[in-house]
Amino acid sequence: MEKLVIEGGRPLQGRIRVHGSKNAALPILAASILALGKHVISNVPNLLDIDVMLSILSALGCRTERHNDHVVIDTSHIKTSHIPEELMGQMRSSIFLMGPLLARFGHVTVTQPGGCAIGERKIDLHLRGLEALGANIRIDGGTIHCSAERLRGADIMLDLPSVGATENILMAAVLAEGRTIIRNAAREPEIEDLQNYLNAMGAKVSGAGTSTITIDGVESLRCCQYAVIPDRIVAGTLMVAAAVTRGDVTLTGVCPEHLAAITHVLRQAGVQIDISDDIMRISCPARTRAIDRIVTQPYPAFPTDMQPQLMVLFSLSYGTSIIKETIFEGRFKHVDELNRMGADIRVDMHSAFVRGVPRLYGATVEATDLRAGAALVIAGLAAVGTTNVEQVHHIDRGYDRIEDMFARLGARIERYASAPAERIIG
Repeated sequence: MEKLVIEGGRPLQGRIRVHGSKNAALPILAASILALGKHVISNVPNLLDIDVMLSILSALGCRTERHNDHVVIDTSHIKTSHIPEELMGQMRSSIFLMGPLLARFGHVTVTQPGGCAIGERKIDLHLRGLEALGANIRIDGGTIHCSAERLRGADIMLDLPSVGATENILMAAVLAEGRTIIRNAAREPEIEDLQNYLNAMGAKVSGAGTSTITIDGVESLRCCQYAVIPDRIVAGTLMVAAAVTRGDVTLTGVCPEHLAAITHVLRQAGVQIDISDDIMRISCPARTRAIDRIVTQPYPAFPTDMQPQLMVLFSLSYGTSIIKETIFEGRFKHVDELNRMGADIRVDMHSAFVRGVPRLYGATVEATDLRAGAALVIAGLAAVGTTNVEQVHHIDRGYDRIEDMFARLGARIERYASAPAERIIG
């Protein structure tokens, strides 16, 4: 198993471009199924989850190629709408393929998706939304069979503003007959990016980024070229890393409006953030201060995907901070690992009470999920001594060679196979 070895205590310095968004790229890649022919998607990050999605598309019969951050998908030769169980089990986002496959072929067979173990994430909203469009759904054990002779527009109210359900219903509805309205829709920037991609293909979608999305179905879509938005969680991770190491980092190619909640919290903690167009400079010469209470909520509020990283910042801040997690009940697994490094964190139900300490210390810790792993890397960058982060494959799901990203900013961080003598080059 691979691990990251980090020599901490070095302020991050320099300039770096933020790579494309994983959470925008995955549904966009899935949506390519909706139009026959060759699609060219750029600014696609080189991540484990992206590899899994491309493997699924290949298993369906698509021809896929990757050229640096460009992905070419030829959907002309899809031969099946059955997604292999072994690939479904590797990634939660594989469920995104239900909507486009159903819309294009009238049937799809999937199994329950996999992904990070950060809490229960039901797909009931996905299925109810597709049923509202006219799909017939039959569940046989762990297999879901979905079919429809013709999808028809519907007025759909989501019980919760689920990102995945919003995107799946949206992709199915673009080829449905008539108008679909999704109410209480999720408002994340990644959904707006999906809308823009679909509209570039000839769809008629409006309202993404608000709680009401309107889709007027069309007969067919066409291929197009499209560039994915930058990853706001990767940008946020870099912002926190700059702050906890008391560094000075400039991010380029970002969308500052997507980072408003993160920027607000960091400024409250005493981090200096300067913004000019798509450039952000983050500096923090002094120790940060605690914030009484942060609550994770759907966009545009503070994102759950940044909660573990923020906890590292609070671990080193003056005073006591409280973080309440309202999205995923299993998203405090990094707490024990941070405490192993000298943090002082206590969890009570859905809240973490973080009392700042002067410093963290290197230790051997384990990444239990994607964002927890990123948080432990940040902690290692700030800690005194050497930190070993194990189970790196979780981190690779959302960060394009995270060790290279931080090394470009002056960090001492390397990847090893199992022991330092087996360093992985490349």
